[in-house]
Amino acid sequence: MSSDESFFTRDVVNFFRDLSMNNTREWFHDNKERYEASVLEPSKRFVVAMGERLGEIAPDVIAVPRVNRSLFRLNRDVRFSRDKSPYKTQLGIYMWQGTGPRMENPGFYFHIEPGKYMAAVGMYMFPPDLVEVYRKGVDDDNLGPELVKAVDTVEKRGYHVGDKKFKRVPGGYPQDHERAEFLKYGGLYAMDEGPVSDWVFTDKILEELMERYEAMLPVHQWVLKLIDPDL
Repeated sequence: MSSDESFFTRDVVNFFRDLSMNNTREWFHDNKERYEASVLEPSKRFVVAMGERLGEIAPDVIAVPRVNRSLFRLNRDVRFSRDKSPYKTQLGIYMWQGTGPRMENPGFYFHIEPGKYMAAVGMYMFPPDLVEVYRKGVDDDNLGPELVKAVDTVEKRGYHVGDKKFKRVPGGYPQDHERAEFLKYGGLYAMDEGPVSDWVFTDKILEELMERYEAMLPVHQWVLKLIDPDL
């Protein structure tokens, strides 16, 4: 791919819009070639190129252009869901840092669905064994203030930081803890979202995302330091 070519066409949005209105295995089977041409193959090329660019700010980033690696699978797990629709109606891509399993590491997320795009860093939800590790980090005399500084920096740049998932400060920590609100978080991420803009479909997509990822990087780096301090 030359530097003046784009990765995605507008059919990536149109495909998911059509899928949302025809979420059946029969429709997908009839449109599988379209999925491969408009979603799967462009996503693989994007992962390779975005991974190379992210290496500038995250040298050990893992970007693997395969389903169940950097590409989220399209099939939904419907075993415990009332919604038995077989397919997700959005594109999800994840490139991560860390030595643990993919979803137990902070990373860089990219998402397209009809009407919306999203870029995010960090971890949306900590796995159970990392929740207490996070809380100890919030409580730590060094890591705690570093967290406040990282969040403040990213929020001042105009990005949303979350996510509070608990109503009360967890047991073992004072209710009036100076970082009480962060103790209620079940994950820590920064994100930018909005309408799917024209740049998504041009060669500018890498620059636009790099600008956002770099601006949100302090949150990602704090989580990485907490989970994998050797990186």
